[in-house]
Amino acid sequence: MNKRVTALIEEARNLSPDEREELILRLKHEFADEGAEGTPEEIEAAWVAEAERRIASFERGETTSRPHDEMMVDLRKLIRGA
Repeated sequence: MNKRVTALIEEARNLSPDEREELILRLKHEFADEGAEGTPEEIEAAWVAEAERRIASFERGETTSRPHDEMMVDLRKLIRGA
């Protein structure tokens, strides 16, 4: 590992668990589209189509939903266990 990455890791170790969780989520979000193909407009259209597909699936009763707070508790457990 290079020195800059090592320094960042050490700095991250000084964060609280909640801050580390936020950092991980933000890093994932920040770099999620790096391998994406297509123009920004094409990517946006694909996300809109996906959202519409998911809404239609929910409305047909094919999927369920959970309260946000409940889901966040589970996500935090997952992240901390990783």
